[in-house]
Amino acid sequence: MQTINLLICDTFPGLLPASVESYGIMLCNLFLSSTQQEIRFKTYYTHQGELPHEILPNELYLIPGSNSGAYEEKKWIKELICFIREANRKKVPMAGICFGHQVIAQALGGEVQPSEKGWGTGIRTSRIIRSNGLKYFPEGALSLHYNHHDQVIKLPPEAICFATSDFCPHEGFQIGDHILTFQGHPEYTDEYNLHLICNHGDNEPEEIKKVAIESIRTKEHQGLQVARWILSLLE
Repeated sequence: MQTINLLICDTFPGLLPASVESYGIMLCNLFLSSTQQEIRFKTYYTHQGELPHEILPNELYLIPGSNSGAYEEKKWIKELICFIREANRKKVPMAGICFGHQVIAQALGGEVQPSEKGWGTGIRTSRIIRSNGLKYFPEGALSLHYNHHDQVIKLPPEAICFATSDFCPHEGFQIGDHILTFQGHPEYTDEYNLHLICNHGDNEPEEIKKVAIESIRTKEHQGLQVARWILSLLE
């Protein structure tokens, strides 16, 4: 049985539609749908000060999305950064999604800041630029849901970028065989992202929302392939 530690960094109160019971369940559904293997989930509400007491080498630590910025001077973010550094030192399997991608970069010597390009949303396609990514994306392209304003503008010294786009140069990176991160949201469904765009984008340009909605209607996202790649860290 594989074990995934979910380090929840936000529960998104007021943002979830009635059809989504919780953000944590959305993450669980992603991984359970991607494999026939049994998975045990341990949940920690990291934004409320919870972190695992012990870092185990045969378990995966997943850091997902948040409305907070990786650069913010919040106590829980500082504690999470210390946890990331220790997990990296021990080379345990660790993955990051959106905020998780950013805070892992921030913790290990990279830099994150709000992007001048604005809101990244809808489904975006990036180019796979590292050969090992072709195992999961043989056509050399990765399409995922997105919802972010911040971007990683400098990678950690040991990181290798495996996907890039014109909108976001660092769509994902790896460190050794134990860290894998994605700017996109493999756990999102079409319905959930449409809900966010249509109900929680009041201050965003209408043209961005129009293009994003069209992308969701015409493109397929590859969240299951991302989940399988993340689970491969446990192999």
